[in-house]
This record gives sequence, structure tokens and C-alpha cells, in this order.
Amino acid sequence: MSTTKAFPSDLEIAQAAKILHIKDIAAKINVSNDDLHYYGKHKAKLPLELIDEEKVKKSKLILVTAINPTPAGEGKTTVSIGLNEGLNKIGKKSIVVLREPSLGPVFGIKGGAAGGGYSQVIPMEDINLHFTGDFSAVEKANNLLSALIDNNLQSKSRSLGLDPRTIAWKRVMDMNDRSLRSIIIGIGGTANGIPREDGFNITAASEVMAILCMSKDIEDLKKRLGNIFVGFTFEKKAIFARDLNAEGAMALLLKDAIRPNLVQTLEGNPAIIHGGPFANIAQGTNTIIATKMGLSLGDYVVTEAGFGADLGAEKFMDIKCGYAGIEPHAIVLVATIRALRHHGGAKKDEYNTPSLSRVKAGFENLFKHIENCKKFGITPIVAINSFYNDSEEEVNFIIDECAKQGVKAVVSKGFTDGGNGTAALAQEVVNAIESNSNQFKKLYDWNLSVEEKIKTIATEIYGADGVEYSNTARVQLKTITDLQLDKLPVCMAKTQKSLSDNESKIGRPRNFVINVREFEFAAGAGFIIPILGEMMRMPGLPAIPASEKMDIDISGKITGLS
Repeated sequence: MSTTKAFPSDLEIAQAAKILHIKDIAAKINVSNDDLHYYGKHKAKLPLELIDEEKVKKSKLILVTAINPTPAGEGKTTVSIGLNEGLNKIGKKSIVVLREPSLGPVFGIKGGAAGGGYSQVIPMEDINLHFTGDFSAVEKANNLLSALIDNNLQSKSRSLGLDPRTIAWKRVMDMNDRSLRSIIIGIGGTANGIPREDGFNITAASEVMAILCMSKDIEDLKKRLGNIFVGFTFEKKAIFARDLNAEGAMALLLKDAIRPNLVQTLEGNPAIIHGGPFANIAQGTNTIIATKMGLSLGDYVVTEAGFGADLGAEKFMDIKCGYAGIEPHAIVLVATIRALRHHGGAKKDEYNTPSLSRVKAGFENLFKHIENCKKFGITPIVAINSFYNDSEEEVNFIIDECAKQGVKAVVSKGFTDGGNGTAALAQEVVNAIESNSNQFKKLYDWNLSVEEKIKTIATEIYGADGVEYSNTARVQLKTITDLQLDKLPVCMAKTQKSLSDNESKIGRPRNFVINVREFEFAAGAGFIIPILGEMMRMPGLPAIPASEKMDIDISGKITGLS
């Protein structure tokens, strides 16, 4: 009786890897030991002085995005890291630039964000657990502003006259904890502050995180922090963080967090990891500083945008590229056969069962994302992230259908084979860049009205027939105009599970309208946030949290992390 050895877990692969000293990784991109700010032997921060704007213009930026995410999985980060390995394998000087994981998903249900299989960044445990403390710094800066707000409410001599009912700023914590979503603070007597409603968001949802990711340098960081909207006075005057003199101290807490983190891939190639906003409620990409750092130190940069191309990629191109003055030279659109089966109507117990009919139906989702990428002037390369149960006829169907749209589809085996499994994908990406056939363009002009910008995204990207607004949203639109924020780009807050604002509408929904329930505005980060449906900014833990399987032994070896 023959037995097949089980494929090792991500943690087992990471722990078995030969890890180089971070100074050896830095040497590969010509960064001296003296420039590194060490966090042990395997992690370091990079000084902002290494950013070279002239080199940024010459290097090539590759954006990795995906179809709408499903319970079956897509593996965007795995493909991003694998593609970087493949590019280095074919002789290109490439750096992968990614977001940092949040502890909420790590201990909840989703797991970490360091890639998978033989396409990972290491040290995997450190990256998924606190890393270099950037999330903690964001949390502390956010909560310092909260403390200053409540202190001002209590003050008799320096009160700004804030109306507690209008305060929009919440506290944050990097953990899933549903009981903190809505709370009452300041109870217990006059010495404990002014009683009012408050709540917690998860740290990745903090505007401070968004600001960190949009800032160009420390001065820009301070300016953006000062522009955070807090609330209104009883006389309807808008109050910002600068009115509380908060920006200097907040920036002080972020003095190290603003520097990008250098680590390595399993194959010893450089990786930069920095910032971590979610893409369904914020811009969903790593920091501008990290992307420019990668472009300064490498010839190619592979980066990703969160969730599907309707969210992270659209925001990357319409918001981040506009503020950073950068543009992608290629787009890799990730899909799995399993996920296409889901979009074709397969139930969870059918994800591993080959079904050409399901894949044909699910291809509609992929096809719409291909169309959307082309709206930005870029023809994507489709990466079919390989699973063991993909049938040859399903894979060939995707390749043939993509070819009909003038799109190359390549099987990516980075999970099982690392760079060797992505070399073909890497070569297709290089070919696309060198052909100079892509001409990047933004979807809309920031100077359009807020309604026109939303309509453009809703109809062009989501495929909606139109947009409807609640009465609350229409009142808030006037506030946005009164505060002269209407020329900012739009950062849609929408379910990641569907092209529409209804998560049950899988595949390619048609004949629907988008409903804007209300608005928020991130005046510091620099965008307006239309909220479509109920958006969760503080997740809860599942019935069986991933944390229950985690442990550490007397030697310090970690188990159960994914």
C-alpha cells in the first residue's frame, strides 16, 4: 500500500527555510549596513533618504489584483511573491512590496498575509505577529487623538465647544472584538470625563493607517494628521485635529512606523512590507513610501491591491497613483479554478470537483475584471493560481477564452514550485512591459462632482445601471461641499464579495443600482468615502477562532499559525 506524503504547512515551510541575515538581503539592492535600522537579524527599516525620484520614474511597476474573493481562495499575495521570485529567476532585479498583516484576521478566520507554500516572505511568524510595531504605533497615534478629544470636552478653560453628538473619531485596536463596536464612555462620575457614545474600529480601518500609506514624508504626514476631521461645535464649526494641536505628537508616535520594513522571500530575494489598510473600507494598498522605495532600489516592483480589482485595483489607480505620481506598467489578474466554480454557482462541498459548466458560468466575473483593467489602458495578464484539482479542460477553457479577448492567461505554480513555477508568468509580464502597448489612464477626473465620480465607478467598474442616495447621504453631500472636500477622489466602501453592493450577487451581476447609505470623509488621507450598505469596521471572531490552534513551546517554536 503506497502512501503520499502530505504537503507541508506554510509554517513548516517557513520554519525549514534557510534565512539570510538582513544585511545580506540589503546588499543585493546596494543598501549599506549603516543605512539599516535593525530589528534583530532578519528585519530592518529603511531610511526615507534612499528614495530616488529619478529612479522611480525609470523602474517598472507591476500591480497584482484579482477577481472578487470567494471562500474558495484566490492567493493574490502568494502570486505576488511567486511572481517576484520568477522575475529574479529570469534575471530581473525585482522587489515585492506588500501590506502588513493585521492581528485580527491572523487570530480570526482568514489567517496571516505572508503568502503561502513556497511563495512566502519570512520570518513568517514575526511578520504575522506584531512585526516591527507599525500597527501598534498607528493604534497609539489614533488613540492619542481620542484622548485629546475627550480631554478637551472635559476642559473648562480651553474647550473648543465640541458637540459630543457629532464626534466622528473612534478608538482602534488591532484585534477582532465585536463587543467594542459601540460603547459608552465617561461614566462613573464627573472626574471620569463627559459621558458619550463611542466605539472601536480595527486598527487597519483607522484613518491614521490610511494617512501613513498616503504620506510622502514626515512633513506631509504631519499636515495630513492635522487635517483629520473630528466633529462640529455647537455653532456648527468644523473641528480638525490641528485645532487640538495633535499632529506633532501623533507624528512623533509614527516616527519609526513611517520607515518601510525590509525582509526576504524564501528564495532570498528582497521584500518590502509596509502599511495595512483594508480595501473594502480604505484604499487597500501599501504605503506610497514603500512603493517608491522599491522602485528606487529595484528595476521591477511587484505590488498588490486588496480584494478584487473592483476595490483595491480601482483605488490603487484612481487614488494612490494620483497622489504618488506613479503608474502601473502591467497588471496581473489572479483567478483560481476553484473560485470560478464558486462564481459559477458551486457550493462549498463542490469547490474541489471539476466542472467545466461551473467554470464557464464563473468566467463572467473574470471577464468583467479584464474589461475593467482595460478601462485603465492596460491589458492584464491572467494568472491561473494552480490547485491540484484543476482539470486540464477547465484550465484550457480559461486560456482560450482569455485569448479571445487578447489576454494571455498563464498557469502559476508558485505555491508548489516557487520561482520555478512562475518563471513563465514572469516572462509574459516582462514581454507585456517591453511591448509598450499599455498606456495608463485614470478612470475619472478628481474635479468632477462627487456624484459624477461615484456614478463613473458604479457604472463603469461595477456594471450598475445607476446610483441612488439615502436622505442622510444627500445631507452629507452638502457638508462635503461646504467643507470644500468635493474635489477629492472617491474611496468606495463596499462588500468585496460581489461586483455589486449585495454580497449574494456572485458572478457578473446585471440590472442593479448602487445604494449610497451615507458618507464619511477622510480629509487627512485625502478621499471621500461613500458607504454602500452596512460596512463592518470592527470584525468579530468566528465560532472557532484560529487562535485556539496556536501555541508556543519551551524552545520558542510556534505552531498553528497560518
